[in-house]
Amino acid sequence: MNEAKNRIHRLFVDGVLGDRVLIDCSPNQAHYLGNVLRLRIGAKVLVFNGRDGEWRAEIREQSKKTCLLECIEAMREQSRNLDLHYLFAPIKRARLDYMVQKATEMGASKLLPVRTEFTQVSRVNKVRMLANAIEAAEQCGTLNVPEVGDLQDLEQALRKWDPVRRLVFCDEGAEEADPLQALQEIRGAQTAVLIGPEGGFSAAERKLLRAQPFVVPISLGPRIMRADTAAVAALALVNGVKASPG
Repeated sequence: MNEAKNRIHRLFVDGVLGDRVLIDCSPNQAHYLGNVLRLRIGAKVLVFNGRDGEWRAEIREQSKKTCLLECIEAMREQSRNLDLHYLFAPIKRARLDYMVQKATEMGASKLLPVRTEFTQVSRVNKVRMLANAIEAAEQCGTLNVPEVGDLQDLEQALRKWDPVRRLVFCDEGAEEADPLQALQEIRGAQTAVLIGPEGGFSAAERKLLRAQPFVVPISLGPRIMRADTAAVAALALVNGVKASPG
């Protein structure tokens, strides 16, 4: 049998989920289920909302622009959010899409774009970012979709920072040789990761960041990475440290 044809597709929904709860799909979702996937009444999908776990649902009613689902079986309990914030200088659209998707897959709970001195992109599309995060969550099996914050200046973000949360600063000029050793202090702490723009951080920004008591500077090694590649590397390091036994 063709495995792709027999797998159950996943769908993120906004409403409350529970036994026998009915879900009105959005027009885009109805189009996707009916016209793209060609599912019909009686077909089953998996639905999640980031709060109530994952449910098996069945198509009960369907038309060209509408689709009504009914939750029929709880499949997974809601997993605990990693409480991992990801701060980044915006990059060009296609690579930003990739970065958002990978940050979602790596368990980021909040995506926070920040404007730095060398940031080349002046605006971000929050709707597009959220759509990419949802698509990544649907495809990779996670039950959590990150919150998307507004674009703000790096200095502004630091001024209102909660010092309880450690900020892992990926500094291309860092002298710290062993990032795993440097990251030992984040074990058990609320954490955020900061990735800079293609041109790196300015000297003034590096000085400001290193002056903050909650900042943990690390090096990602001698190679120059693109911002989207650095995001995956840094989030993987942080996840590895947090998951390893203390």
